[in-house]
Amino acid sequence: MESDVTEETLHWTWGGMTIEVGMTRRGQGPEVLLLPALSSISTRHEMDALQAGLTERFTTVSVDWPGFGDRPRPFMEAEPGMLTAFIDYLLDEVVFLPEMIIAAGHGAGMVIRHLEQHPDAADRLVLIAPTWRGPLPTMAGEHKPWFGHLRAWFDRPVIGAGIYRLNVSNWFLRRMAGEHVYDTPNWLSGERLAAKRQVARTPGARHGSIRFVTGAVDPFNRREACVAALKGASARTLVIMSERMPPRSRAEMKALGTLPGIDMVSLPHGRLSVHEEYPDEVLSAILAWHDRAGQHE
Repeated sequence: MESDVTEETLHWTWGGMTIEVGMTRRGQGPEVLLLPALSSISTRHEMDALQAGLTERFTTVSVDWPGFGDRPRPFMEAEPGMLTAFIDYLLDEVVFLPEMIIAAGHGAGMVIRHLEQHPDAADRLVLIAPTWRGPLPTMAGEHKPWFGHLRAWFDRPVIGAGIYRLNVSNWFLRRMAGEHVYDTPNWLSGERLAAKRQVARTPGARHGSIRFVTGAVDPFNRREACVAALKGASARTLVIMSERMPPRSRAEMKALGTLPGIDMVSLPHGRLSVHEEYPDEVLSAILAWHDRAGQHE
């Protein structure tokens, strides 16, 4: 029920700066933490339908990432250490000992990085289309020196804002979404497109966005490091992917699925935002896995 939804604002301090972060709480039962992807158009609200489905059995808490989301974003040098420190804060102050952590995209990669230092942080972990390398490093095959110059241009007050605005036009957002994010043609249109455009044009959005695109917030630099971090974690883990996801990203997801003790579900459709486009299928996969795991405890 919509009346069960509570919208809150977290005030998190990092580097002497207080950052506003949006949070949505709903449902009753054991707590589940949901973390969205990191991208130009991602917020916790991409988890809304999945979160609603979980509320019959769980208290669900979905949280934006600092530097991303739907709140004004002051300039900050977002980097993996900052984002894993934010996970520390969430697990210490907001959702203590959650039943599950469900994370998508680069958010999932960031949780894996956190587990490298805190291998017992979660009992159950769901990684939806997990990624650890941003778009430009994926295309280039590595991090290039000119990525830093590109970030500097985007950070400039006038020139950077103008360049960024061209990169979040309706045409660009639809093209990006159609190639990598959503499976259904024209799924991102009308009200959905308007909502994503508003997120992308939130004041200060360009700073976090360009850092994601250029790999400045990549949780790992090598596949081996990501795999090793997940291998060392104690959490029961489910990886959700599909054969429709971009080939390079899909290969990295499959590498995680080869680890002992990791369960993998491959859905028949969906791309990087499969949880947003096909929430019912993702929900069914999570609940079936959760219940099977519970039977063996």
